[in-house]
Amino acid sequence: MEHVYIVEAVRTPIGKYNGVFRHIRPDDLAALVLKEIAARQPALQLLHIDDVIFGNVNQAGEDNRNVARMATLLAGYPQEVSATTINRLCGSGLDAISYGARAIRAGEADVVIAGGVESMTRAPFVMAKPSQAFPRGSMEMFDTTIGWRFVNPKLEAMYGADAMPQTAENIAQRYNISKERQNEFAARSQQKAQQAIRKHHFAREIMAVMGHDAQGNEICVTQDENPRPNVTAEGLQDVPPLFNGGTVTAATSSGINDGAAAVLLMSERYMKKHGFTPLAKYSGSATAGVEPAVMGLGPIAATNKLCKQLNIDIAQFDIIELNEAFAAQAIACIDALQLDEARVNINGGAIALGHPIGASGARIMTTLLYTMQRQQAARGLATMCIGVGQGIALAIEAP
Repeated sequence: MEHVYIVEAVRTPIGKYNGVFRHIRPDDLAALVLKEIAARQPALQLLHIDDVIFGNVNQAGEDNRNVARMATLLAGYPQEVSATTINRLCGSGLDAISYGARAIRAGEADVVIAGGVESMTRAPFVMAKPSQAFPRGSMEMFDTTIGWRFVNPKLEAMYGADAMPQTAENIAQRYNISKERQNEFAARSQQKAQQAIRKHHFAREIMAVMGHDAQGNEICVTQDENPRPNVTAEGLQDVPPLFNGGTVTAATSSGINDGAAAVLLMSERYMKKHGFTPLAKYSGSATAGVEPAVMGLGPIAATNKLCKQLNIDIAQFDIIELNEAFAAQAIACIDALQLDEARVNINGGAIALGHPIGASGARIMTTLLYTMQRQQAARGLATMCIGVGQGIALAIEAP
């Protein structure tokens, strides 16, 4: 079995909904990180890339028809370099890394670029094709930015079709996670992100991207747009809940965002033969299914499965990136896995930084890689919940 190493990792800044990247197509966003991978690793021979694998969730608009292939061509890679797009909803970017690592482990590839992209701003409206010409009556249209559309009535009867915030509320009610505790968690995420920004902790992972300010002027974007300064738990108390009698608020939820991220994977033999320096070694990954109505619990099952697979205790992970879809679900996962919160999202998480869904898995992996280097950590874990009831976890170790 071939050992797998991560040699490079990069991401764009994360833009707000209708923010600095509102004029950038998702295929162009993905092409930017592919170009940056090549620029950062000039010794990389592009024709040696066996595959490009990108996660993407929407796929109803400009990211249709295999956005990974479009981006690879737009990035100027040789047409001989193949590419594919995968969709495990929020876990897509992390799953893309798993797919690439497994191909290398199996001896079917030596070099893979894996990552993810999402432009939630540019997600289109869609409607069903009528079954007959010139139908009468109203036609239903869906906003594809996030969540369900064209739900199968049989599936809804079996499992329901709760919106993502409702699944977080379900968890909060089931585990008695108060609004106050969620506010405290969200405020800490924002505060940790502000500290990381001040200390330039994201400098290595973020590439500069030309975007547009609110007035339409072209600007060079070098920082995430989503983080908010001076956030306190007390200041969040007045934010109203999303549901009557509920606890989940917009402030304790991740953002709706745009962004892309990618990592460069290599087999050990190729890496050593061509003189590349690794950032980390891939240890393993796992996915698991959970009840769709509490999809935010997915990291619990996936992480436990991965720990069993690797025969390690979760306490052995020095740094953990747990995607913060919602404060309620992140708290529930931390409690259930008995995580030391001092090791979790030490630079802030998706509540502060943002959640460009198809890119988020590759984003948290990129952050994890550079955090481990900075902290000289031995083991790292990236884990995420996934809509419709799944979880994913991926472990890396110092090279």
